[in-house]
Amino acid sequence: MRSFERYLSLWVALCIVIGVFLGQSFPVPVQAIGGLTFAQVNLPLGVLIWMMIIPMLLKVDFSSLSELKRHWRGIGITLFINWAVKPFSMALLAWIFIRHLFSAYLPEHQLDSYIAGLILLAAAPCTAMVFVWSRLTHGDPLFTLSQVALNDLIMIFAFAPIVALLLGLSSITVPWDTLFISVLLYIVMPVFIAQVLRRKLLKLGSEALEQALRMMGPWSILSLLATLILLFAFQGKAILEQPLIIVLLSIPILLQVVFNAGFAYWLNRKFGESHAIACPSALIGASNFFELAVAAAISLFGFESGAALATVVGVLIEVPLMLALVYGVNRSKRWYERAAAS
Repeated sequence: MRSFERYLSLWVALCIVIGVFLGQSFPVPVQAIGGLTFAQVNLPLGVLIWMMIIPMLLKVDFSSLSELKRHWRGIGITLFINWAVKPFSMALLAWIFIRHLFSAYLPEHQLDSYIAGLILLAAAPCTAMVFVWSRLTHGDPLFTLSQVALNDLIMIFAFAPIVALLLGLSSITVPWDTLFISVLLYIVMPVFIAQVLRRKLLKLGSEALEQALRMMGPWSILSLLATLILLFAFQGKAILEQPLIIVLLSIPILLQVVFNAGFAYWLNRKFGESHAIACPSALIGASNFFELAVAAAISLFGFESGAALATVVGVLIEVPLMLALVYGVNRSKRWYERAAAS
C-alpha cells in the first residue's frame, strides 16, 4: 500500500498508456465491454467501482459522527466548501470557459455534455482517496473518518438534487430515473453493504475487521487501476484525436481544485484549526468522487459523450494535482502554524 501511494502518479500514467493501447488495438472487445449495460448502467464498471469503494467504506464508522463537536469548525468549513462552493464554482467556471472562452475550439454539439460532465465531477466529494491524501499529509484520522462519514450521509440525499439543479440552470435535461439509479447503485448500496459487513466483522472482534481490511486492501487498489484502464480504453480515441480538448477541459478542473483547496486551507487557518485538521479539510474540499462522476456520466450520456470525456479528464489530472497539493500543504506547515499562532 505504501509503495502504491508513493508511486501513484506512475501507476496512473501506466493505466493511461495501457488503456489507450487496449482501446486502439482491441476496439471490438472494448466496445463489447462497453455494451454490457443494464438500465443504462455499465455492469463491468459498476462491479469494479463496488470492489474499489466498499473496502474503503468499511473504514467508515458512522458512530464517529459523535466526535463532530471536537472539530466543528473544520467540519463546517469542509461542508461549506463541498456543498455550497465547489459544485457552484465549477458550474460557473464551466459556463465561463466552455460556453464562452473556449467555445470556438470545442465541438458545438458537445458543449452541453462537457458542462454536464464537469458539474457531475464537482457535485460529489471524494470518498475513497481521501484516506490516502489525509495519511500523506499526516492529517487527523478521526477528523477524516468523521468527515467522510458525514459526506457519505449527505451525498445520499444531496447529490441528485444538486446535479439536477445545476444541469437545469445550464438548460441540460437530466432523466431523474437514471440519476436516481446511479445514486442508488454507487452510493446507497455500497454504503449499506459496507456497514452490514463492518458490523458482522466487529461482532467477531476488532482484529477480524483489521484482518478483513488488510485482505481487501489490494482489491481496492487493483480495482482502481482496472477502472482507470477501462476508462482510458473507452476514451482512448478521443484522447489521441483531440488533445486540445483534453487541455481545455482540464483548465476549469484545475482552477476549481486549486481554488477550493486554497479557500478551505485559508478558512481553517482563519478560524484557528490545527494543521492536522486543515490539511484533510482542504484536500477533501478539493478532491472529487470521480468514480461516481464517471459512472453517472456514462449512465446519463453514454460512453462516447463529452460528459464521459470530461469526467475522465478529471481522473487524468486529479491524482497528480492532488499530490501537488499534498506537497504544498506539507511544505507550508511552518507558515500555517506561525500565521495561526499570530
